[in-house]
Amino acid sequence: MSGTQRLLNLLSLADQGPAMRAALTEEVAELLTDWPADCPVEMRSSCESLLARAAREVDDDTRARLRIRLCADPALTARVLPREAQDKNLVDSARAGEPLGQRIARALGVSEHLAIEILEDVSGHALAVAAKAIGLNRAAFSTLALLAQPGGDLSTSYAKLDAFDSISASEASRELRSWSGQRAA
Repeated sequence: MSGTQRLLNLLSLADQGPAMRAALTEEVAELLTDWPADCPVEMRSSCESLLARAAREVDDDTRARLRIRLCADPALTARVLPREAQDKNLVDSARAGEPLGQRIARALGVSEHLAIEILEDVSGHALAVAAKAIGLNRAAFSTLALLAQPGGDLSTSYAKLDAFDSISASEASRELRSWSGQRAA
């Protein structure tokens, strides 16, 4: 499909209302990450605006998948997917006693079994990878690490924060894809 045809397809999805927002966000994100040569560069800003508007109307899980898809371009991610709401929602859910495994699984698009393994990793590396992959900030990661394994000592908490600080979002995304690929095999 040519770039122009893809743009027309996006406009038709945008006209179909809230029910098609998730599909629209996926399509626009794919277009922005692999901009076709036959699409006018001037259309990028319009597509970014469209993605930002549509992303506000989708659920947390869809936003998390978009963040993972867009992680190769942190500037674009920051423009179209502000973090604050996702961080707050996840931390509030954990504080309310909701099972973290289900929330992490949905946010990452992995099985609940893998999400539980991530939460049970005492080193904090797996949770750091997950947090970076979905774009959580350091404070949200710290809170989740404490809630996932309460009662740890101070040195363990610092080691988990070091794990978070030492991994980049792109490394986290690659490692997450590797985990998902290993599970699928």
